[in-house]
Amino acid sequence: MQVLWYIIGIVAIAFVVAASIALHELGHLFWAKRFGIRVNQYMIGFGPTLFSWRRGETEYGFKAIPLGGYISMIGMYPPAPDARPDGEPVRVSRGRLAEMVRGARRASAETIPPGEEHRAFYRQAVWKRLLIMFGGPLMNLIIALVCYAVLVSAFGTVQSTTSLSSVSQCVLPTTEQRSDCRPDDPAAPGAEAGLKPGDQLLVINGDDVERWSDVQSIVQPLAGQTVSVTLLRDGQVQTVSLTPQPVERFVYDKFGRVERDADGQKKTETVGFIGITPTSERVRQPVTAAVPAMRDNLQLAWEGIISMPQKLVGAAQAAFGSEARDPDGPMSIVGVGRVAGELTSSDQIGVTDKVASLVGLAASLNVALFAFNMIPLMPLDGGHIVGALYEGLRRRLARLFGRRDPGPFDTARLMPLTLVVFGALTLMGVLLIYADLVKPIQVLG
Repeated sequence: MQVLWYIIGIVAIAFVVAASIALHELGHLFWAKRFGIRVNQYMIGFGPTLFSWRRGETEYGFKAIPLGGYISMIGMYPPAPDARPDGEPVRVSRGRLAEMVRGARRASAETIPPGEEHRAFYRQAVWKRLLIMFGGPLMNLIIALVCYAVLVSAFGTVQSTTSLSSVSQCVLPTTEQRSDCRPDDPAAPGAEAGLKPGDQLLVINGDDVERWSDVQSIVQPLAGQTVSVTLLRDGQVQTVSLTPQPVERFVYDKFGRVERDADGQKKTETVGFIGITPTSERVRQPVTAAVPAMRDNLQLAWEGIISMPQKLVGAAQAAFGSEARDPDGPMSIVGVGRVAGELTSSDQIGVTDKVASLVGLAASLNVALFAFNMIPLMPLDGGHIVGALYEGLRRRLARLFGRRDPGPFDTARLMPLTLVVFGALTLMGVLLIYADLVKPIQVLG
């Protein structure tokens, strides 16, 4: 049965990936068609075509390598300018890079049928090109928002309650990886006071306890001080006294990650410790809670992109060495599929939680696709957006100072950089696929 659930998880996330890519490209296609640009192809995947069909002037289909997609608009690059803005003729450069640029221009010009020059992409107004290129990432953002809306309103989010699920028998140092108690370990205050699983905390030191965060905020500053705890056990209200033990604990941010100082060392702080763990339950929230949930995920995605070089080094060291994978590190589509399979096949969570996990994974995947595609480098959507913005700024400044219109920004000149970026992305994908095969990230411990 576990194997079946594992396959279901992989198939489900594969469908999510395919649908996300298809809708991303549909976002580009919609605006391109809306503005009358001729689109020759709408394809999911790269490489050889598996099957396709034609509707009107556009060929739709699927290709052999399902790692992306594209739409092929005519006239992506403008022709070479005849003269510089100052009127001087343009000198023809020689060399391999210059020929690469000219080749890109020729290929772009060949896509424009006679009489349809006005339908070329580069001839469109800046705001139209911005909508076309942003249309794809925007679709991923909309998918993520819908997934989060379903997650928070239909399934709810996992929250800690004021009831206890377990009581530690001893105090373990932060640096220890073990969970068993030894004779020389100090007894945990909660166990000494007689707290038991199932107890519901009501009042601590005179302060009402309404949520688990109240327990933490009340107890942590009271290390070494005797406090009273009022609880509900088997329908009876009881009061016990205990003294929180001062212990060193890691400092966590709002995302549950250990914070680090300027030297990269994990931050710690001294807090009061009782040795109790809360139960968890899913709490449904209004659909508006989807917005902050997606905002938090976007922040994590941007932080991940900024730290990508460092995290790729860590992934390589883990893949080719003995280090463990960073659970917050990047994954390939292989890793995402593996995580989906592990979540759905786990006997530690119920069917509802499995479905909710897949919905959350779909939301996170689309947030990542949005953030990644907005990187301001060609051939990503963000690179085209920056190019259009630069052209608009340049033309506006020319009008402002009464200068000659500089014309379209020659994005073909960025072709060498585009190939470098494409090569880097390919190497990154190969590295992460290998790492996900030989040293996968463990999501369930």
